[in-house]
Amino acid sequence: MSAGTQSRMFIEAAQASDVVRGQLENNAVSVRRIGALLREINPRAVVTCARGSSDHAATFAKYLIESHTKLLTTSFSPSMSSLYDAKPDMRGVVFLVISQSGKSPDLLASAENAKLNGACVIALCNSPASPLAQMAHHTIALNAGPETSVAATKSYIASLSAIVHLVASWTSDQTLVNSLMRTPDQLAQAWNLDWSAALPALEPANNLFVVGRGYGLGVAQEAALKFKETCGLHAEAFSAAEVKHGPMALVGLDFPVLMLSQNDESRSGIEKLAAEFVARGANVLVAGASVTDAITLPTIASHAVIEPLLMVQSFYRMVASLAVARGFDPDRPPHLNKVTETL
Repeated sequence: MSAGTQSRMFIEAAQASDVVRGQLENNAVSVRRIGALLREINPRAVVTCARGSSDHAATFAKYLIESHTKLLTTSFSPSMSSLYDAKPDMRGVVFLVISQSGKSPDLLASAENAKLNGACVIALCNSPASPLAQMAHHTIALNAGPETSVAATKSYIASLSAIVHLVASWTSDQTLVNSLMRTPDQLAQAWNLDWSAALPALEPANNLFVVGRGYGLGVAQEAALKFKETCGLHAEAFSAAEVKHGPMALVGLDFPVLMLSQNDESRSGIEKLAAEFVARGANVLVAGASVTDAITLPTIASHAVIEPLLMVQSFYRMVASLAVARGFDPDRPPHLNKVTETL
């Protein structure tokens, strides 16, 4: 895949391995301290707040936090603060804000309201000097470095790794910690995987589905966004458990479907669904599973929580090439800016 290799998106995405390695080293003490604090305060719930790619990281956080801490984890709509001035009771709640820039006005308003109403505000931010990082009770630095391409890549993976680091420390899950420490090397391997087999199905496409489940759903959401913003391709993300509730009616002959499957309890369902799509004549691309007559995209085996990080890294390399093949500049999506000033 040579197309797109000179784009800033491609160059920055390739840095994810080094970013995560540096993040784990630099954050070791602070994340251990925050994990101990969370065990001490024993929150009653977790509320996430984010936009765009960061909100897809929040989806990942929801599945990871609920499965590992058993705490209800839900998404907060920033408009409740920025438009409606709602002031929900946040006592005993961890308010987890994820933002690359730390400058979006609606996220700042939400974090401030949460703080005033009793929440413990934790910010995952790539800009330690940003207003959000300064406002939060605790900040976990993404350490992604400058990201000049409008399309977030390394900062998204850095958000996922920071979430894993936080939850593993909070729950004292040494198996997950050990798996996370192997992630930088695995990201480098994932970057070198060849997903070019997906290009013939995707280059002429107008619409497609991206399907995942559980830990992989947030990565499916992120992939769908990247198809839209860098390739001008209408893509929608669905849970494998939800796609049958209406959307599956659109899947017919030559309809492209990208399916992402980590190795956990969700895999058998995704494989069964992929086989159904194949039977309908769809162009099915599968990462992380094996389905007869589907196009298999190579993956790196790891802990089920880590595999989505590795898949999205391989995906970024492919989608940067796809954008150029479709006549787009992945660094300059039409009508988009790096920092979205939503009020």
